[in-house]
Amino acid sequence: MKMTPLKSFLRNGFAWLLSALTFLPLLLIIFNSLKSQAEANTMSLSLPTKLHWSNYSVVIEQGKLIQSFFNSLLYSSASTVLGIILSSIAAYVFARNATRLNRFLYFFVILGIAMPINFVTLTKVMQATHLINTQLGIIILLAVMSIPFSVFLIYGFVSSVPRELDEAGIVDGCPPLRLFFSIVLPLLTPVIVTVAILNFMGAWNDFVLPLYYLNSSENWPMTLAVYNFFGRFSVNWNLVSADIVLTTLPVIVIYLLGQRYIISGMTSGSVKG
Repeated sequence: MKMTPLKSFLRNGFAWLLSALTFLPLLLIIFNSLKSQAEANTMSLSLPTKLHWSNYSVVIEQGKLIQSFFNSLLYSSASTVLGIILSSIAAYVFARNATRLNRFLYFFVILGIAMPINFVTLTKVMQATHLINTQLGIIILLAVMSIPFSVFLIYGFVSSVPRELDEAGIVDGCPPLRLFFSIVLPLLTPVIVTVAILNFMGAWNDFVLPLYYLNSSENWPMTLAVYNFFGRFSVNWNLVSADIVLTTLPVIVIYLLGQRYIISGMTSGSVKG
C-alpha cells in the first residue's frame, strides 16, 4: 500500500520530534559546558552569552582526565580484544560441534546475559587471585563480563559460514587454530566489528566494577574520574558539564564511525541458533 504524502510527512515529523527530544539532554550539557558558573547553574537551554573554553582546561587539569583517559583506553581496548578472542573461539566450537554437552555449555554461557553478578563471591575470588586494585584484574573482569553476549552474537553468525571451508582447510592439513584464525575468523569480520564496538563502549562506560575493585586513583577510568570530580565541584555545573562532554565524546565518535557495522552485524545471522 502506497503511503500518502500527508501520512509520510506526519510519520517523518514524529520521528524528528522524538530525535529532538533525545538530543535535548546532550545539548543542555554542551551549552552548560561553555557557560559561566552563574549561567550554568540555571540549567537552561539558552545559548551562552560568552564562550568559556577555559572550563575544559580546568577539567583536564584538576580532574586528571588525561591519565584517566589512557586508563579507560587500556581497559576498554585490552578487554575487548581478550573478550573477542575467547568468545569467537567458544562460539565456533559450540556451533561446529553441536553435541549435547556443547549445547548445554552454550546455553550455560549465554545465561550470563540475564544473571546478576554476585559481588561477594567475586570479591573473594579477586582477593584470592591478588587481582583486586590492579589494572589486569579490571581487564579480565570486563572481558569476562562481555563473553555471554559476544558468544550469543557470534554463534549465530558462525552457523552461516559454510562447513565446506573447514573441510577444505582440514584436507589441506591446516591445524585447528590456524584453520580458525586464517580461514574462519576473517569471514566473521562484520559480527566481530559489531561485538568490538559494543564491548568497547560497554567497558568505557562501566562504573560499578572499577568502583568496587579499584581503590587507587591512579588506576581510575574516566567514569570514576567524573564521579570524583562531581563530588568536588557539584556546585559548578559548568565544570561538571565539561567533564561529562569530554568523557562521553570518545564513545559518541566510536559509535558514529561504527554504526553501520553494528546494524549489519546484528542482522546478519546473529539471531540464529
